[in-house]
Amino acid sequence: MPHVLNVLLHLVSLAAYSFTLYYGYNKLHFPAYNNKSIDFDPGQNKFLTMWNVVSSIYSLVNSREMREGLAIGFHAVTFLQYAFAVFYDYTYTIVPHDVRSVHNAYGGKFKFLTFWDAILQTIFFLICLLNDLFGTNAINPKKPPFTRKLKDYFHASLGFPVAMFVGVTFWVLMFVDRELVLPKALDPYFPWWLNHLMHTMIMVTTILEMIFAPRQYPKRSRSLGILISFMLTYLVWVHVIYYKSGVWVYPVMDVLTLPLRLVFFAVLLTFCVILYFVGETLNNIIWGNEYTKHKKSHAKSK
Repeated sequence: MPHVLNVLLHLVSLAAYSFTLYYGYNKLHFPAYNNKSIDFDPGQNKFLTMWNVVSSIYSLVNSREMREGLAIGFHAVTFLQYAFAVFYDYTYTIVPHDVRSVHNAYGGKFKFLTFWDAILQTIFFLICLLNDLFGTNAINPKKPPFTRKLKDYFHASLGFPVAMFVGVTFWVLMFVDRELVLPKALDPYFPWWLNHLMHTMIMVTTILEMIFAPRQYPKRSRSLGILISFMLTYLVWVHVIYYKSGVWVYPVMDVLTLPLRLVFFAVLLTFCVILYFVGETLNNIIWGNEYTKHKKSHAKSK
């Protein structure tokens, strides 16, 4: 709790100093100091007080507490946006049967991997927020708390690869032929902003998370096992839906023969695994030097 209060204190201080700076430059004027006979007048910059305010803002912005505060803000906003997207899609995105029968078929909204992923991202960023408040975002904590372990596992095995898989495959197929993934007939029922939340922002936020916060990648066998199990579960679910309703979830499957469908599934699963390694590599590029520095400093302290 003291840690959270410290972060809040820094955020409030930044807001107060920022307002002071704005008010000082834009609203505060001293007629007694307005000497028109002076050729050069630096305005409020001639006062040491203003320099001190700027220095205070700079110190706050570059403090660890401020970085943690920004992380809390990012995770809170992202969690809320995905929670709202899931709620809106589940509650208000209703497609008439005569427009697209698959939307009213067995499985409801849970037919679509996009919806599954939106739920995953909501859960993940809630875990991130809880870790910000009660866990740690240290580079390499000696005893990481449960929230940190859960966050690292979740992002490595599901958060990053599934988000990138959904986003990349959707937009690739969209550019090839949008009727294969999001027919134009759905535009009146599936708003553009919801489409970008669930197919574009998922990639943006998972990459930003990779940049903003360090993570310890778990053992490949475990995290890849989680990822492959998840994707195979969804693949089985797609066939259950087809068995129950006689309708494929995605129109692209209607145009593929059985052999091509098997190849299609194999390629997608392989691509998903590749995305896992992309995430691991990206994490090493961004945080590898920090891990090395931390290990060296830890070794010297022994």
